Amino acid sequence: MEKVQYKKSDFYYDLPEERIAQTPAEPRDSSRLLVYDTTNKTKEDKTFRDVLEYLQEGDVLVLNNTRVIPARMYALTEHGGVVEVLLLKRFDINTWEVLMRPGKKGKIGVKMTVGDELSFVVKDITETGERIVEFSYEGAFEDVLSRVGTMPLPPYIKEKLENQARYNTVYSKVDGSAAAPTAGLHFTDELLQKVKDKGVQVAEVLLHVGLGTFRPVSEEIITDHKMHSEFYEIKDEAAQIINAAKREGRRVIAVGTTSVRTLESVAEENGLVRPCSGNTEIFLYPPYKMKCVDGLITNFHLPESTLIMLVACLTGREEILDVYKYAVERKYRFFSFGDACLIL
Repeated sequence: MEKVQYKKSDFYYDLPEERIAQTPAEPRDSSRLLVYDTTNKTKEDKTFRDVLEYLQEGDVLVLNNTRVIPARMYALTEHGGVVEVLLLKRFDINTWEVLMRPGKKGKIGVKMTVGDELSFVVKDITETGERIVEFSYEGAFEDVLSRVGTMPLPPYIKEKLENQARYNTVYSKVDGSAAAPTAGLHFTDELLQKVKDKGVQVAEVLLHVGLGTFRPVSEEIITDHKMHSEFYEIKDEAAQIINAAKREGRRVIAVGTTSVRTLESVAEENGLVRPCSGNTEIFLYPPYKMKCVDGLITNFHLPESTLIMLVACLTGREEILDVYKYAVERKYRFFSFGDACLIL
């Protein structure tokens, strides 16, 4: 059987601009939920808190406990120019990979200041144009950043976020992301407790989400696309919970594409995972078959994005485009602050 070579245009769908959510739902679990049954190819319109109806005792819900940092800042050059700086990846206590706009101002050796508390020097430029910078400051970097930085909302969100905490999940713990694992934004503490009370186990993994998440696929043939690298970690307790479920034939349901990428980066053919950490550049697209993940809670993603390609691994390409067409027609809200989709 000849292997299909998908083009990025194979994952395009029409989305009216007014369907892009600009503000988060209040309360968190009042978002809408589109439930798609991959076996029967049925769709149901629900509210997110109804997710309890579809989770069974013995299921494992996998959460990404990364925390978004206020990674966007505005720096002044020695000549008074303003440069937008986005923190991407930390190498050591003072050295970061950053994205600069406009990049032409970020020449090697240039020094810039951010307010009165932070300064940095451009040390190097990567092959893809990011800058490696070294920061200088007094005290703890995280404290300084909380005063001079802002939340790095995606470019399609135009409205100001009044409550910065709404761009983090209620279970976020480990600082390091430049973007939120948005599928988890729908959970409240109360809903998570109800999930546990039902006998569903929760396993936490870590993947620090980079801005590469929003980087468009530039190559027409998707296999030519180079995926961004993101740091992940699976601890021993999470691996034990997940592996027990796989051995006993219980479902592993990932919350968000970042949880999927973490699990599938290390999963063996039998679906078992091991405690480990590292950087992953895994790119999942059909006809890839998930090894560990049996179901997924996710938001609605951009046309032609690596994220919609990942979700299509669970449904098939034509099926996911049909689900998205349905969601557009039913006026679901899309992207980071939008509604959710449960795929089982």
